[in-house]
Amino acid sequence: MKLELRGITKRFGALTANDHIDLVVQPGEIHCLLGENGAGKSTLMNVLYGLYQADEGQILIDDVVQHFAGPGDAMKAGIGMVHQHFMLVPVFTVAENVMLGHEKTTAGGRLDIAAARRQVKDISDRFGFDVDPDAVVEDLPVGVQQRVEIIKALARDASILVFDEPTAVLTPQETDELMATMRQLRERGTAIVFITHKLREVREVADRITVIRLGKVVGEASPTASNTELASLMVGRAVELTVHKDAPRLRSNSLVVENLTVTDAAGAVLVDEASFEVRGGEVLAIAGVQGNGQTELTEALLGLQEKVRGSVRLNGQELVGRSVRQILDAGVGFVPEDRGVDGLVKEFSIAENLMLDRSNGAPFVKNGALQLRARDEFAKAKIAEFDIRTQGPTQAAGRLSGGNQQKIVLARELSRELSLFVAAQPTRGVDVGSIEFIHKRVIETRDAGVPVIVISTELDEVAALADRILVMYRGRIVGIVPGDTPRDVLGLMMAGAAVNEGAQA
Repeated sequence: MKLELRGITKRFGALTANDHIDLVVQPGEIHCLLGENGAGKSTLMNVLYGLYQADEGQILIDDVVQHFAGPGDAMKAGIGMVHQHFMLVPVFTVAENVMLGHEKTTAGGRLDIAAARRQVKDISDRFGFDVDPDAVVEDLPVGVQQRVEIIKALARDASILVFDEPTAVLTPQETDELMATMRQLRERGTAIVFITHKLREVREVADRITVIRLGKVVGEASPTASNTELASLMVGRAVELTVHKDAPRLRSNSLVVENLTVTDAAGAVLVDEASFEVRGGEVLAIAGVQGNGQTELTEALLGLQEKVRGSVRLNGQELVGRSVRQILDAGVGFVPEDRGVDGLVKEFSIAENLMLDRSNGAPFVKNGALQLRARDEFAKAKIAEFDIRTQGPTQAAGRLSGGNQQKIVLARELSRELSLFVAAQPTRGVDVGSIEFIHKRVIETRDAGVPVIVISTELDEVAALADRILVMYRGRIVGIVPGDTPRDVLGLMMAGAAVNEGAQA
């Protein structure tokens, strides 16, 4: 079936998320929708799937205008969506998840689980998915759970499939398997819309590329276009994607972590006996699929976890058992993975956010009184130095783009003398242009002799920044390898496979 969107416009109050967008997806085509986070890609697909109603425009399937009051109407019309965050019931089997909402009964009025099993097996065999209909979803690897989502859509006769940022929680090998599945679906005549911001994936699988910026279609590109060309279309200017760095010059200062264990309130182990060292003048990147203990490890370093055993020594000074305030005062700079929750007070001004963790003394507080001139002069200097696009220091931080909000956090943390810099998901939800800037500042911090830890689920970012890479799986350190370790080796480690001793650094 052919899908066509004509002049789709969606507004949320004064914000126009989609501005007269036109898009045509042919049967047997993988059409990539490329754009930064916040560009309007997901909003457009939510309109297509009936989750939002367009303010203007039309949806056509095989040249017939459609009216979707909800996802049920979209599914009946042959549209399926594979969401970034899976819509599965973890304690149900694969067959139960596939039949959910479309239950069939036997002549005796019982749920026809056998029919659902046959349907799962038929689709699984057809595409080589190797999915057990009776497997409980929560016991399946993430990549297999995603196949269950695809089976769900195909079981409802979807001829148009939307993949919304589908590789966010996948290892590189699982990503390659997904690409192969998409090609299979294309060969069988399925029309595919592939939403992503990852340039490598776009060039690998797309037949056509439409680029969206600030809610508008700004152009189409060929899969043969370079990453630089695609990035320039996404942000509207030339972008330097390569991180330039010299070999690390290691110093004597260091962070030494020994047998660090973190448990939750119920006693479950979240980080299991982690030991590693980061020297001054190097970047240690912590890689792994989201949810394998990276967040808890980071929080333990900052004193944000309560149940911690083991040792964290910064230049010989023990940090375990200290308060967050004491750890920050020891010279630890921290960029949290969710800037909106842990990095900023969005209602505060830029100037106020830039002094958030320095409000207990000079230069911003003197004899208990806030020094407004010092605060505002500092803010103006940092706005210029970190290229924060704003109307001025008094503007509320929450009114800025994601990239500019992240620059505020970065400016605050890098504007004091540091003994350690920890950056968790430093470029999540950030435009390509800001990524370029943030990566440059991370390397500058490393070259100044500070030990740097970067936690990222983006392998391209890990490869660009890391001198060494620590890989985590289910709370354990699988191995520590050189920064130039091949992507496929990292992918195996992210799935729990140990590396040879000779490969460790």
